[in-house]
Amino acid sequence: MWKLEFPWMFALLPLPALVWWLVPAYRTTASAVRMPFFQEMADAAGEKPAPGGVRLRSNWLQRLLMPLLWVLLLIAAARPVFVEAPVTRDMPARDLLLAIDLSQSMSERDFIDSASGERLDRLSAVKRVVADFIAKRKADRIGLVVFGDAAYPQAPLTLDHDSVQMLLDAMRIGMAGPRTAIGDAIGLAVKLMQNTPAQEKVLVLLTDGNDTASAIPPEQAARIAKRHGIVVHTIGIGDPGTQGEDKVDLDALARIATITGGSAFHALGREEDLASVYAQIDKMTPEKVKREVYRPQREFYWAPLALAVSLLTLYHVLALLVAWLRAPRRATTEEAEA
Repeated sequence: MWKLEFPWMFALLPLPALVWWLVPAYRTTASAVRMPFFQEMADAAGEKPAPGGVRLRSNWLQRLLMPLLWVLLLIAAARPVFVEAPVTRDMPARDLLLAIDLSQSMSERDFIDSASGERLDRLSAVKRVVADFIAKRKADRIGLVVFGDAAYPQAPLTLDHDSVQMLLDAMRIGMAGPRTAIGDAIGLAVKLMQNTPAQEKVLVLLTDGNDTASAIPPEQAARIAKRHGIVVHTIGIGDPGTQGEDKVDLDALARIATITGGSAFHALGREEDLASVYAQIDKMTPEKVKREVYRPQREFYWAPLALAVSLLTLYHVLALLVAWLRAPRRATTEEAEA
């Protein structure tokens, strides 16, 4: 489809006619001495004086060309564009961060593989379930955060889920330290998502212990996350009856989720229980895609402008050619008169 960006430029179409009608013609005057015997003096000196004034007259080609050039310039100024077919692009509407505890207690082999019945350490069970969860979230930008003594970004928010899967597989128990920094993990998630343009920001935090190493208390970090529009879902794994630092603090995880408007879950020692938790989170945060539709435009202002310049150049070339062809004839006439 063709359209003009500035169609009002055609209001200037009658401007040359108005100037010709309203503005007086340009005239020049110069001082002169009138001599009644000037012609006699010229004849005596053998000179042929030039006429005192020249009035330039337009030819038929000029009268045809000038309006055409004005119309072409106005078309170029109106900016003709060709609007192509609309292009639809799907953009992610949600950023999803997965924070995974890599403290030493994740080495406990208290998860049972539902298929084979063999015992798995907690991290192996988590990695298998999270890998399946990531595979289903095709429209979300997904990132990974790992935490132990401190929190570290393992994978940035991206649509390249294959890279996220590789970095998930590369995680090892204890690589972030033996303790648990839940508050720092939430704080890092806030930092990673605070400037993203996503409509929704979700953090899924999984841990098997309580906070033992954070510089910022988990509940304070949760309140900061809420101010930045981040919803935190928490998953506690392991036996809450365990004593010592390895005991999972389900009440603290529930408070974190409540502060941010999320949900708290608890998965016991079966892999299918953990998979069920991620399935519930998947239903609570259905995929959202923001569609961006735009129509590419191609500029064609250069076409009438180039045509106008070409016609004007051609006219001057023709004028020079005609003057060159007439020059020998004029010289011959002057020689005959002499």
